[in-house]
Amino acid sequence: MTLSTLVLALLAASVAVGLSLLMGYAGQVSLGQASFYMIGGYTAALMATNSLPTWLGLLAAPAAAAVAAALLGVPLLRLRGHQLAFATLAVQLILLNLAGQQSWTGGDIGLQAIPQLTVAGYEFSGDVPYACLALVTLIVVALVSRNIIASRPGRGLRALATSEVAASSSGVPVAAYKLAVFSLSAAFAGLAGGIYAFYIGYVSPTSFPVLLSIEYVVMVVVGGTGSIWGATAGAVAITVLLQVLNDLGAREGMPATAPTVLSYGLFGTLLMAMMLFAPRGLVPTTVALWRRRTNQAAPPTPKPAQIPTET
Repeated sequence: MTLSTLVLALLAASVAVGLSLLMGYAGQVSLGQASFYMIGGYTAALMATNSLPTWLGLLAAPAAAAVAAALLGVPLLRLRGHQLAFATLAVQLILLNLAGQQSWTGGDIGLQAIPQLTVAGYEFSGDVPYACLALVTLIVVALVSRNIIASRPGRGLRALATSEVAASSSGVPVAAYKLAVFSLSAAFAGLAGGIYAFYIGYVSPTSFPVLLSIEYVVMVVVGGTGSIWGATAGAVAITVLLQVLNDLGAREGMPATAPTVLSYGLFGTLLMAMMLFAPRGLVPTTVALWRRRTNQAAPPTPKPAQIPTET
């Protein structure tokens, strides 16, 4: 794995952990998570190219994505299941269309020559600094998610994922919790998008295709919904596999559409395989098999000696 692939995998893992929090614990399906990744990327790029401090752009990226999610979530989160999934997909299509037609976003050409991220006089330049930054970001995202899951609101999220009616009857503020977790997952995606903009130095509508949102869903499903480790493992595995397929599709003699066709083929195959053989995801299934094998290997617990009864 090259360092550039590692940076992209760590950024994808940050988005996937947020999406796993949304799908696995709150039971909300989103097919437009890349739209918040795009909002974060464009926010950081616009501020940096307009001579504002780059560190300020990095802070504004998750904030802009969270605010956008809060505004969009009020009408969208009234929907459920596939209706919510299609609505979030529509949001991304609308944002891509708007970004491609506005002059201040650079239109279809996008924003180029984005300055390198500079924090306290230190300029992030090269793969190693961005790999460290992406790793720290993933650790922060994972810790925040873990603390939320273990808290009382986390238990409320799990309850509403099972039954919103039962959760509401138990005193869980369903609408507020759904909007909060939707905004938080968007903030994670926006933060990763901001780092991506500084790392690549260029953003355009083609940087955030609809296929990217499908990738995030596949990462979560393959790794394991409702699992921080599962989302991380799924993101790394899918990013590496896609890099291999892109290299294969770009070889001489392959058609120009080969990388896209191979990517769709990979996603379809993985999703069918997971639904058939490991519907809980790779990490939860592996953990369950390991625990079962460990329990079988352990010696049987001796039964307590029987106390003789007096006759």
